[in-house]
Amino acid sequence: MDSRYDIPRRATAGSGGGSSNSSPALGAQSRRRKMPPRPADFKLQIIIIGSRGVGKTSLMERFTDDTFCEACKSTVGVDFKIKTVELRGKKIRLQIWDTAGQERFNSITSAYYRGAKGIVLVYDITKHETFEDLPKWMKMIDKYASEEAELLLVGNKLDCEGDRAISRQQGERFASRISGMRFCESSAKDNFNVDEIFLKLVDDIVSKMPLEMPSRELSNSVLSLQPEPEVPPELPPPRMRCC
Repeated sequence: MDSRYDIPRRATAGSGGGSSNSSPALGAQSRRRKMPPRPADFKLQIIIIGSRGVGKTSLMERFTDDTFCEACKSTVGVDFKIKTVELRGKKIRLQIWDTAGQERFNSITSAYYRGAKGIVLVYDITKHETFEDLPKWMKMIDKYASEEAELLLVGNKLDCEGDRAISRQQGERFASRISGMRFCESSAKDNFNVDEIFLKLVDDIVSKMPLEMPSRELSNSVLSLQPEPEVPPELPPPRMRCC
């Protein structure tokens, strides 16, 4: 038999030791393969909010799976994806929640604001009504989200530049009125600025975290993969961040 197909076998009683066919290099390689991956240094929740049809799901799926669906169905309630990134020498596990834009789901989606470290507020640059809804979404943020949550305003569907109804300057002016809010435009279809949206938001979050966190603080700052209860207990008092 060709020696290339010899399979090393575990030594049996009376064999006088290990098999002569075993290879130390092979054993070391096998041990390396079995080592678990390095655990995440941080686990962060990010939520995407905005009116129906602005492309929230498309942004999430483009970032997490690098896919785009032309006929994407409206989200019912909430959906989420997981993605792990590395920034500032840290391994960060992101849980990205895509929320429904219809008002009838507000009682469900409001529960997900509380644990969010970052909030992406999206409007459609081709539809006035989605931009006019932004103050309504800011009220939801003020009512339910932490004051420490990083905010990012996104004008989506830049691939439809010919149908633009909201200028970039209008988006920039709105964001400038909100303390700490960043602004950018994107296209989930053309994969323009999508990675930058999420990575910059995560970088802003991590930059404000201590490099070394006590285990108790870390456990309180991360989000388990179990969803929040539908109705958040003891909601924080409203705060005004929008002029």
